Amino acid sequence: MFAPAGLAPDLALRSRAAYLLARDHGGVLAGYSAALLLGADCAPLHAPAEVLVPGYMRAHTGLLVRFGTPTGCDVVEADGCRVTAPLRTAWDLARRLPLIEAVVAVDALAHGRAFAPADLLARCAAQRGARGCRSVAAVVAWADPRAESPMESRLRVRLVRGGLPKPAVQYEVRDEYGFVLARVDLAYPESKLAIEYDGALHFNRHRTELDRQRDAILASHGWETVRLGRDDVDPWMPETARRMWDVLTFRAPASLARGHRPRAGFIRVQVTRMIKNEPRCVDHEKRGGRWLPELASTGRTRHRGDGRARTAGASGWVDQCAGWPRGWSRFPLPLIC
Repeated sequence: MFAPAGLAPDLALRSRAAYLLARDHGGVLAGYSAALLLGADCAPLHAPAEVLVPGYMRAHTGLLVRFGTPTGCDVVEADGCRVTAPLRTAWDLARRLPLIEAVVAVDALAHGRAFAPADLLARCAAQRGARGCRSVAAVVAWADPRAESPMESRLRVRLVRGGLPKPAVQYEVRDEYGFVLARVDLAYPESKLAIEYDGALHFNRHRTELDRQRDAILASHGWETVRLGRDDVDPWMPETARRMWDVLTFRAPASLARGHRPRAGFIRVQVTRMIKNEPRCVDHEKRGGRWLPELASTGRTRHRGDGRARTAGASGWVDQCAGWPRGWSRFPLPLIC
């Protein structure tokens, strides 16, 4: 396949090239390729083009070939290509992707379309035993088609998995007369906290000024607006969730007394040996995106935890609580997302 040299080899270009290749084999675009042409851009940066063919077709670099025969209602035409329908595309992605990415795909495909995420459960019942169908129920439970961007869906799921209450999606903030002041991405109405995800479109001068004016209007009605970017969602999501928890606790502590609390995870830290007062080797195992400070100094082991870790003499080896291997210590770490 040939294309003008000035075109970027993105998923859209590769998907159209894949369709030309699969068309003669009776194939259609599927997966992320179908979602993109259907207007649901939810694919990772380097996702391969994907086709669904009824018979054998040789695979190529950057092309994912799946075998199957979609029924008539499962195929539609989009941008001059035959692709799997939105419901069939959501069904395929929900069965194969990790939870968060599956929720992102279902949210994008169900947004503004004629199917609800719950329709996937009916398909599960009709195709009982299909590969990956056991994970569909969890995806449907997390999905919300009101979400307007993939990063908004990722942020919502990771906040709730981090222990925060479930936020309202695309919430309309109204004044005392019922007039809509603004519609925010995520909101905790009881705390009057609005959370906005700012993508690339929010960083031009005009849009920044509009956002500042809207934040001032919400502030005059008692609302606090927190704006987050890509780095706040990944890789700093544990710290972001902790900040959101602190804000919620400060603004409406009573609303958080109904069983919601930050999740506690653990980091394992191994202090291998100290010579005199200098730790020679401290091996950290990173989990959840956060490092603990160095733990050993001057012959003593200092840490945040239950206080049961200790050093054994001048050798610096760490004696630990029962149930943990020698040399490993257990430390509570909130908000592992």
